[in-house]
Amino acid sequence: MLLVVDDDCDIASLIKMDIENMGFSVSSFTDPMLALEEFRKKPSDYELVISDVRMPNMNGYEFVKQVKKINPKINVILMTAFEIEDKEFHSILPSIKIDGFLQKPFSMSKLNDVLKEIM
Repeated sequence: MLLVVDDDCDIASLIKMDIENMGFSVSSFTDPMLALEEFRKKPSDYELVISDVRMPNMNGYEFVKQVKKINPKINVILMTAFEIEDKEFHSILPSIKIDGFLQKPFSMSKLNDVLKEIM
């Protein structure tokens, strides 16, 4: 199962539909606190987390940090509308491994390509 978190309901829904069309089960959330609560209940059910970076209440960096504390082996893709380079991310969260970045706006085919690389 995949976990999608984006505070924009339209983006979360679009990503969920696209990934489900690829044959995956998906849980999507617009609130990172609720997503984290759900992840804590069943961390072994999830094989990948896709999270926006900029969200209210808890940003994507903190969300991923918390998820990785629960399951350090979980695959993670971060999405952002802002340019960020790998080295910049690693200076923010040096001990957190991220498997992919998606620069918004992105096409569903780009998302599918990144998922195929990771999965």
